[in-house]
Amino acid sequence: MTLTRFPILTILFVSMVFHANVSAQDYTQWHLPEGAKARLGKGTITGDIQYSPDGSLLAVPSAVGVWVYDAETHQEINLLVGHTDLISAVAFSPDGEILASGSQDGTIWLWNPHTGENTARLRGHRNGRITSIAFSPLFSQFNFLASGSSDKTVRLWSATTGNYITTLHGHTGAVTSVAFSPNGLILASGGGHKDNTVRLWKAKDNFRITTTTLIGHEQGVESVAFSPDGQTLASGSQDDTVQLWNPYTGDHKATLTEHTSGVTSVAFSLDGQVLASAGSDETVRLWDPVTETLKITFAGHTGFNAVVAFRSDGRTLASAGDDQMIQFWDYTTFQHKSTITGHAFPINDIAFAPDGQIFASVDDGKAIHLWTADTGHLQDTLKGHGGRVFSVAFSPDGATLASGGGWGDNAIRLWDVHAGQPKESIKSHKYGVESIMFSPDGKTLASGSWDSTARLWDAGTGEHKATLKAGTTVYTVAFSPDSRTLASSGQDNTIRLWDVESGEYRELIAHTRHVDSVVFSPDGRTLASGSRDKTVRLWNIQTGQSHTTLIGHTSHIRSIVFFPDGNTLASGSLDDTVRLWDIQTGQLQSTLTGHTAGVNALALSANGGTLASGSEDGTILLWEFTPIEPKIKADVNADGIVNIQDLVLVASHLGETGLSPGDANGDGVVNIQDLVLIASQLGDN
Repeated sequence: MTLTRFPILTILFVSMVFHANVSAQDYTQWHLPEGAKARLGKGTITGDIQYSPDGSLLAVPSAVGVWVYDAETHQEINLLVGHTDLISAVAFSPDGEILASGSQDGTIWLWNPHTGENTARLRGHRNGRITSIAFSPLFSQFNFLASGSSDKTVRLWSATTGNYITTLHGHTGAVTSVAFSPNGLILASGGGHKDNTVRLWKAKDNFRITTTTLIGHEQGVESVAFSPDGQTLASGSQDDTVQLWNPYTGDHKATLTEHTSGVTSVAFSLDGQVLASAGSDETVRLWDPVTETLKITFAGHTGFNAVVAFRSDGRTLASAGDDQMIQFWDYTTFQHKSTITGHAFPINDIAFAPDGQIFASVDDGKAIHLWTADTGHLQDTLKGHGGRVFSVAFSPDGATLASGGGWGDNAIRLWDVHAGQPKESIKSHKYGVESIMFSPDGKTLASGSWDSTARLWDAGTGEHKATLKAGTTVYTVAFSPDSRTLASSGQDNTIRLWDVESGEYRELIAHTRHVDSVVFSPDGRTLASGSRDKTVRLWNIQTGQSHTTLIGHTSHIRSIVFFPDGNTLASGSLDDTVRLWDIQTGQLQSTLTGHTAGVNALALSANGGTLASGSEDGTILLWEFTPIEPKIKADVNADGIVNIQDLVLVASHLGETGLSPGDANGDGVVNIQDLVLIASQLGDN
């Protein structure tokens, strides 16, 4: 983009990937739920970031709590948890001794930011989330805490006791931002969608409050901020402008118009010489508020809804955005200084390598992350997709990783796991690749797409083998243990079982709503399906009949996985839980809680010792179980000996094959060679 009205310097930089830092071993263990051994990622950033008045601390609201950082070293100091929903706003008291957090659960909590102690809980906004909070200045006449809410009101509280004082009515839409003037006598509030106004609330003698409405924005106001001298009020709006006002007269002073998309945050430096604005155009802009001209544009964020905050050191500006990066800028030299990483996008998929030593995760970003399963440390980051990545799978030998992209990418990419380098790129699907899986024999790769097809590829060369026309968006694909059958499910509420060789299929009339996940049991006799109708169903593969329905989740079921012994099934849901079921009885064994948003992905290590759950909250929780000892290869009846009884049992499971029952090699004799051949096809069981 070329700007000609004002001089502009655009600073570009390469975003740093999430690499575990020296404190990773510490914060991954903080506030873990029962049964979890680590939390990977710090959760998505969910609101404004704020510096403490002395500039020593930085508070960052996230999906898992409020992170408190050392403002100089950027090391994690504390994680404040307790809200029952996402945290949307934070603010420090003028003396820095109180940190307030506001949540979508409608409450405000007061904390000691140094010890992490919760000192008070404020309740009053009953029908809306907290969008913004602000303390009145230290030496003002009133000692207030103000909160704005989506319930269209502003509430005032005692900043010392937390007692409710009064409610300010007048906005016709959600209150998106609140700010006190430096003398504490004026409170400004911004009205969001369909309100589009700034209101000024002025306290008079005997606590009488008058209001002035500033009209000028054409769309919702997202942020308001006073200059340090109190002579200017800035407001940023979804109409792409920053407007400047005289807060005492209500007169409009100027309109700043360089943003090309909605302005989401405004802030003044402590000396009042710089006004910062962040926009959905992925820029942070610095303005001279006196001359009303643009000083510089920082381009570096790759997500919308950025926020800005000045530190009291007179040099540092922090910005954070939907790209989950916190960037630091020297606003006197216009240089990028550093980045805090570790906050993450919602997790879309997880897959363990066959040896269980590493696992891969993908999210709404464009990268694939490889983690060590025992320590939870990030081992590698694979980049190459041009858009969001939705699915990931390891080949049976663990040497190749496949990933499926969407939203402008739509490609399948094959990666050399050991080298961390791309091998092949397959571009055939018209729309995003929602699911991907290797066949157990390692010969075929299957993909399911929004283009209403499942496709089969040669796992070694990437060559297209077949297109299976499902007639509806395919959300998931899964191979049977013998690699002969592919199950697919999707938007039409049914499951299709495809013969991999012929491409023919039969339908299972599955659920009353979309089926988001299917998986075969380890012995291949049972298929499990998870649906948006909040149930998991178990199907007999031979008869095509559903024999058990698992009921307990209260929202969509997004992912299911069998434990290696086939006796336990785990299901992850948008109700924020993972549930474990006894397959024989259909009874709920236990419920794993700890995520603060829906669970999108589940994956198990080969021995069942570690279950990884990936969530909309931007974190992966690792749950520890007793590893299941593998049976002797081909010891089907688990008597510790490979013998003819195993062959008989396997043959009875295989059914009619056109050969004599159990005569796997077709020589007319049922012997040990048949057992060896069948065992090689089945793999470890």
